Amino acid sequence: MQQAPLAERLRPKELHDLVGQQHLTGEGGILQKAIASGNIPSMILWGPPGVGKTTIANIIAHTGKATYFQLSAISSGVKEVREVIEQAKQQSKVILFIDEIHRFNKGQQDALLGAVEKGIITLIGATTENPSFEVNSALLSRCQVFVLKALEEKDLLQLLHKAIAEDIILKEKKIEFRETEALIRLSGGDARKLLNLLEIITSPNPSEGGASDSASHIVITDALVLETIQQKMALYDKSGEQHYDIISAFIKSIRGSDPNAALYWLARMIEGGEDVKFIARRLLILASEDIGNANPNALLLANATFEAVNKIGYPESSLILSQCVIYLASSAKSNSSTVAIGNAMAAVKQFGDLSVPLHIRNAPTKLMKNMDYGKGYEYSHSYENNFSAQEYLPEKIKGTTFFEPGKNAREDELRRFLKQLWKEKYNY
Repeated sequence: MQQAPLAERLRPKELHDLVGQQHLTGEGGILQKAIASGNIPSMILWGPPGVGKTTIANIIAHTGKATYFQLSAISSGVKEVREVIEQAKQQSKVILFIDEIHRFNKGQQDALLGAVEKGIITLIGATTENPSFEVNSALLSRCQVFVLKALEEKDLLQLLHKAIAEDIILKEKKIEFRETEALIRLSGGDARKLLNLLEIITSPNPSEGGASDSASHIVITDALVLETIQQKMALYDKSGEQHYDIISAFIKSIRGSDPNAALYWLARMIEGGEDVKFIARRLLILASEDIGNANPNALLLANATFEAVNKIGYPESSLILSQCVIYLASSAKSNSSTVAIGNAMAAVKQFGDLSVPLHIRNAPTKLMKNMDYGKGYEYSHSYENNFSAQEYLPEKIKGTTFFEPGKNAREDELRRFLKQLWKEKYNY
């Protein structure tokens, strides 16, 4: 066990030892109740890396005394799935955990359907991707989806202190946390990444002759963390933890209108064997989030790219991705749509479910018409310029501006158009 990585040595065996995810595993949480009752449904655990998906699956299997099989969608296919199902038929209680289930294609997912439906296996799938997009609807309908959250700072700090107090190796060293900001920031809410960083920082430097004195005093500061990580980055890269760092650099390069940097990070992902759908989906989101109405064609091209690369795959799809990346990086940028929906959602949370004004309610029945549903509604096309300056928002928030056009040529047109129509309402 001492040869295992720190993250594996500290993997919780019981639910109460799990750090974070209290909304699911804490007292009264839905997973806590399911485990306590022994009534475990097939489920999809959806969340970012390093938040406990695999750990929860292990705990469920251990607590429920079930036969446990684990497959990775990266290295397993239909053959391995069917072998597990055949073995499961001879068992009374079987849990099949599939890591990165979003990487299974439709045929591989379909191979699970019958066994899940008949209760031959209880499926636990783990994914970092939205299961609505990546898990086919037939299988998804047979599973409950539980959303796991990135760990908060207090959770990460708890994990650090737990590591130096309980780990068989670290507890023999005198480790003091003088500063933790760099560790917390670099971890990105990922427990496994945090523990990998801690292990790197507290491990001896091979150039210094191997094993260090276990009684030595290690004072962890932000400067030490950053310096050590730079020196040992090759070791860090081998763990595969840079996946999300690289996609972050990729997105920020496009947002920053640097096609050359964006192409470099794209090439890094392609060479690393990144899922083509993952890249294309991020481009599709970015086209709306960071470009939006500054260039509506960006969304069209990104959508065409998404469809094309799904049909073609590697290596030819690299050309299509390159074209789209260059176009998006070279496009005018605007996040006005992103800000606008955020403003609108904030209003919904602040004011609750405000009533729909009577004049714009639907009135399909005579009773509703008698109750003045739809009364006074002005049909826009009956007015000059197909426009009537009536109020569409609830009374309590009438006149509220959620959308502020961005400062670019296309949205300047939108600003002028809306200002001309709503001369008194919108002060653009």
